[in-house]
Amino acid sequence: MLLSGMFIPIPAEVTMPFSGFLISSGNFVFVLVVLFGTLGDLVGSVIGYYIGFYLEETVLVGLIRKYGKFILVSENEFNHARHWFSKYGTKVVFIGKLIPGLRTYIALPAGISKMNIWKYLTYVFLGTLIWGTFLTSVGYYLGKNWQTFGGYFRKFEIAILILFVLLVIFFINHKLRFVKIGKK
Repeated sequence: MLLSGMFIPIPAEVTMPFSGFLISSGNFVFVLVVLFGTLGDLVGSVIGYYIGFYLEETVLVGLIRKYGKFILVSENEFNHARHWFSKYGTKVVFIGKLIPGLRTYIALPAGISKMNIWKYLTYVFLGTLIWGTFLTSVGYYLGKNWQTFGGYFRKFEIAILILFVLLVIFFINHKLRFVKIGKK
């Protein structure tokens, strides 16, 4: 959960239900799993927030101009998102912590927009607490049926791993093409 809060896409949708399964097996305590999962995400989200907070906007816009086409973000889209986040930031953080995928990256725009840290912490904590409790409950109630669903979680993990490998290959290929162009 800590890594997930710092932009590293380790899905809570896998770790928290599995922890719930371990609770049903008698290995963990429900309240402690939810508490430590929430606190881990909160610490990671604070680190992510401060990366955005101290990252100068000119640096970020420069990176978007240079690499935006590779991550499918234009400068105009960034400016629109920044304005939208400044207007609806607290709601975005709370709801964003309830949405798989988005929850991992919500810290960066919160930091960039210089959202009040105490509001940010409150909404991250509440959103993560709700989501973590839900996911842990799912794992707990699946309990003995975990093996039935375990295959689906493994497929999800494999899909993420394959996507990561493909992105690394694409990045290396792209860099090698620029090196070859530079030598000519």
